[in-house]
Amino acid sequence: MNNLSANFDVSFPGFHLEARLNIPESGVTVLFGPSGSGKTTLLRCLAGLERSSAGFMQVGETIWQDESRDLFVPVHERSIGVVFQEPRLFPHLSVRSNLLYGFKRIPVQERRIVLDDVVEVLNIGHLLDRRPRFLSGGEGQRVAIGRALLTSPRLLLMDEPLASLDSERKREIVPYIRRLQTTWGIPIIYVSHSLEEILQLVDTMVLLKEGKIVAQGPAKKVFSDLDLRGLITSEILGAIFDARVIAHEPEFGLTRVQFMEYQLHVPRQAAEVGQSIRLHIHSNDVSVVASPSDIRTSVLNVLEATVMEIGLIDPTGYSVDVKLDVGQALLATITRKSLANLGLEPGQKVYAHIKAIKMVHE
Repeated sequence: MNNLSANFDVSFPGFHLEARLNIPESGVTVLFGPSGSGKTTLLRCLAGLERSSAGFMQVGETIWQDESRDLFVPVHERSIGVVFQEPRLFPHLSVRSNLLYGFKRIPVQERRIVLDDVVEVLNIGHLLDRRPRFLSGGEGQRVAIGRALLTSPRLLLMDEPLASLDSERKREIVPYIRRLQTTWGIPIIYVSHSLEEILQLVDTMVLLKEGKIVAQGPAKKVFSDLDLRGLITSEILGAIFDARVIAHEPEFGLTRVQFMEYQLHVPRQAAEVGQSIRLHIHSNDVSVVASPSDIRTSVLNVLEATVMEIGLIDPTGYSVDVKLDVGQALLATITRKSLANLGLEPGQKVYAHIKAIKMVHE
């Protein structure tokens, strides 16, 4: 598998970005972090909109920047599509003309993506003769994505493309973003501070804080990294499970999903049997039981587990993170007293009681 490797060191008044990036040249990579952490600056460096005096960037076998050799390929010569927070469409052109603006500037032999395919995947055929002022926010953003795609980019950069949209429009567009990635296999680097967007899209996660990358790698591994406690907002700590809908239980308002060899119950979902669904289980929603219990419980989802790792214990705090193996990493945040009472240690067989699950449709 080809990788994207980059190294940037950029300083501005009051801010310094120092980032080393090594990610797959495939799937959706999300740059995530609090405001001011450097997400957009890193994206601009990748696009060639900001030049790092000690920068380096290589996509597969192609080098776009190597300052040690005085090499810097300007943005207009890079095979990159960029989508911003606002559509930035040309108001005097129709949707069709906006879409074809970049397409016409690509040599014929380099055109891998054509108008009809983009129109079909993004479902914008009924918009082609409209002017941008007659588009909704979601429609305009789909057209902006289509325009970027029609440059047949090797890499697609998206800078919080849903930030200006309401929640309904966001839910409308996210499936299109995932669909275009699977249709053409174009790697996407996506900036967001919305956990809900991330859960639906992410394959590779890059976490930034104060201008530095504090974690990068497969999302399922990063989400369950005990070392992130204290480095990044706690809402991200937990586990991502990819499951499949196998049945509905309308009499109880529940949906049953298959995860590995387990069946889990989640609140009723508007999803067809067989549909993929992504689950996010926060560490605070998992409790640990040391042995099978004869006492009946209200918890429906109980998984056999093995203790993998116990997080750093803060003697001034009350809680501790425990990483469990259920065929995939699952985190539980329990009290230090519970840890002592249960005598937990790596290798111990336990049971994970999952009290709540967040569902995210793919």
